[in-house]
Amino acid sequence: MVDTTNNVNGISRTTSQTTGTPTTPKKELDQASFLKLLTMQLSYQDPFKPVDNAQMLSQMTSMSTSEGISSLSTQMGNLNTLMTSSQALQASALVGQNVLIPSNTGYLEKDGEISGVVAVGDKTMSNVKITVEDEKGQVIKSFSLEGEHKGNVSFNWDGTDQDGKPVKEGKYQIKATGTVAGISESISALTYGRVESVTLGNGTSPTLVKLKGLGAISLGDILEIAGTNSNQTTPPTTKPTASI
Repeated sequence: MVDTTNNVNGISRTTSQTTGTPTTPKKELDQASFLKLLTMQLSYQDPFKPVDNAQMLSQMTSMSTSEGISSLSTQMGNLNTLMTSSQALQASALVGQNVLIPSNTGYLEKDGEISGVVAVGDKTMSNVKITVEDEKGQVIKSFSLEGEHKGNVSFNWDGTDQDGKPVKEGKYQIKATGTVAGISESISALTYGRVESVTLGNGTSPTLVKLKGLGAISLGDILEIAGTNSNQTTPPTTKPTASI
């Protein structure tokens, strides 16, 4: 700020010229500005009607609370970023792994197989039958799981039709039924898919896992990670299976 004095007809006039970059006014009331306003309020108060102590304390408490909420919001944002980074590291390790998904549609690769589990539940079922259908709904093969079953029961289809001939690569639906007290009931079937790639998410969109021939699903929808070999000998325990 530069002050200059000009004398015109004996009259002194002072003008100010601003040099440098002008200061941008604050758009938010921080704690320092609040204390300045509070000090100004106290200095101009009516001595016969001073500011009530409770009122002043309330104002200071409100400002402190606002500052605390702002700080907490920043910390939560940092925590969210950290969790996203951690999730990204975990998701990157899934590439090439077989994962159990909440879908009865599996993808059969060339000379491959489709495996999964059927969610029998708490009741004991017998005559559990697995039926494989193609995308047109035509039955490709049916086979039974011997004995009585309870809980999550593993199954495996070798990719052949009823005559033992290999079928073409593509999507196939797995349907299951079982018998309880002589009554046939349908059972939810879940399949494994192979992870091809992972699309990392952020605070507004979830991390997506792309499965071979099946598209992308949310990382949170994965029920179990089975490794590179999807032939399961024990039922999944990572998450409870849900009806489809």
